[in-house]
Amino acid sequence: MSEKEWEKKLRDEGFSVTYVWEDGPNVSYRDHTHATETAHVILEGEMTVTSGGKTEVVTQGGRVDVPAHAVHSARMGPRGCRYLIGER
Repeated sequence: MSEKEWEKKLRDEGFSVTYVWEDGPNVSYRDHTHATETAHVILEGEMTVTSGGKTEVVTQGGRVDVPAHAVHSARMGPRGCRYLIGER
């Protein structure tokens, strides 16, 4: 799916806020939470997400959803990561 198609899909699913974010190679985010449910659609690169004791590597075209208030961490791949975020 294209970036525009993903954005439409997220909005159709009730994600009222969508935006693209980009991180450089090997950027990491320590354990944190968000007040809203978030969806992360990988447009380029890869992201490794750890939540609830499970680690998942998400690559281009993949998606990971994180419930509101769930403790999670993330690490970008060696080429960085560009991703579409949806919030609801």
